[in-house]
Amino acid sequence: MYKQQLLERINSRSAVIGIIGLGYVGLPLAVAFAQAGFKVIGIDLDQRKVDRLNNGESYIADVPSADIAEIRARGTFSASADYESLRQADIVSICVPTPLRKTKDPDMSFVISATESVAAISHVGMLVVLESTTYPGTTEEILVPQMRQVGLQPGEDVFVAFSPERIDPGNKHYGVRNTPKVVGGYSEACREVACAYYATVAEQVVPVSSARAAEMVKLLENTFRAVNIGLVNEMALMCDKLGVDVWEVIRAAATKPFGFMSFYPGPGIGGHCIPIDPLYLSWKLKTLNYTARFIELASEVNTSMPRYVVSKVADALNDDAKAVRGAKIAVLGAAYKRDVDDVRESPALDIIQLLIERGAQVSYHDPHVPSLRLEHDKRMESVALSAEWLQSADCVVIVTDHTAYDFAWIAEHSRLIVDTRNATAPVTANGHASRARIVRL
Repeated sequence: MYKQQLLERINSRSAVIGIIGLGYVGLPLAVAFAQAGFKVIGIDLDQRKVDRLNNGESYIADVPSADIAEIRARGTFSASADYESLRQADIVSICVPTPLRKTKDPDMSFVISATESVAAISHVGMLVVLESTTYPGTTEEILVPQMRQVGLQPGEDVFVAFSPERIDPGNKHYGVRNTPKVVGGYSEACREVACAYYATVAEQVVPVSSARAAEMVKLLENTFRAVNIGLVNEMALMCDKLGVDVWEVIRAAATKPFGFMSFYPGPGIGGHCIPIDPLYLSWKLKTLNYTARFIELASEVNTSMPRYVVSKVADALNDDAKAVRGAKIAVLGAAYKRDVDDVRESPALDIIQLLIERGAQVSYHDPHVPSLRLEHDKRMESVALSAEWLQSADCVVIVTDHTAYDFAWIAEHSRLIVDTRNATAPVTANGHASRARIVRL
């Protein structure tokens, strides 16, 4: 009975949806459902974010303020910092962070807190979906018991599912609508309701047999990337020792029309997924007395890359008869990848910190990141990108290859460049005049 009633509310767009966590994942999801005609209530504990959204302003680059203003004007979206606002919700999606502690084990506090808060206002006929990336078994071990504690039986009078987020910040081609949505339910009824829910905004829904399988899907996706990035980063280290250009090797290997997929080396990995998610799986397997060797090794290689970059800077300066201590280092890019403002786990933070510890005078520029917080709450402000700033630097380090950067112009005004992204390759390939000596990863 409850299943059919909820399906009818979903199909008629009369269901009220709550989205918990209005960050890179939750806000695009909230906008998609609001644009589809649902009444959406967004929950975030940051009152500043709530106020901006209710004023029609976005703080996420991938979500235009015009979209927020439109759904606010239509009355299909509102934001709140109070979970009591969700008492009227028929469906709740939990999109809260799942970081790692310094000990590399999962910090589940955000998921547990959100689940407890949802359970406190839950009612029969509600659907609760976890989207936060986590270890296999989380839905069964955390969400299901919470529902039972308040007298609701998952699969019968309340529905519980897991659907991994697949948001790629800065991606202009894939978003909520055209990225297939994997859905796993605690039961068949849970899966059916959750699939109907996501089918209202996603062009393709991919049902799997269980919530645990859906949790594993996300971890496979990101472990695949982490391991292959680790492989190509190690390939870069090997090519360096062998005196071979790793970028040339990758370009040539990519001409094979089958059996090869291009990955590229870099200064390290960052963001809310790739550096963290595989370690959730590794942690879970350790509880089962199993070592995820590929994951551990890839993490070791990837997390060592900032130190390798700093060693390249030191060697490049040494060739100019200069030491790192006292050298003026200009860092280009602080975000973890091109054209985003996200610095979570960004290798730039480690590179800057390591250079400072070695006595360098470090400054940075990033058109998307106006300020940085380093260790011990030390703050840095992005400086203006100017010819004078580049010319005054003993070494320019390209960490993030934002499209706003004119690398030909940068090379023209720099003396020494350590390029971790192969961003200057078109400059040298086109025979552009450059006063800079360029050292690539």
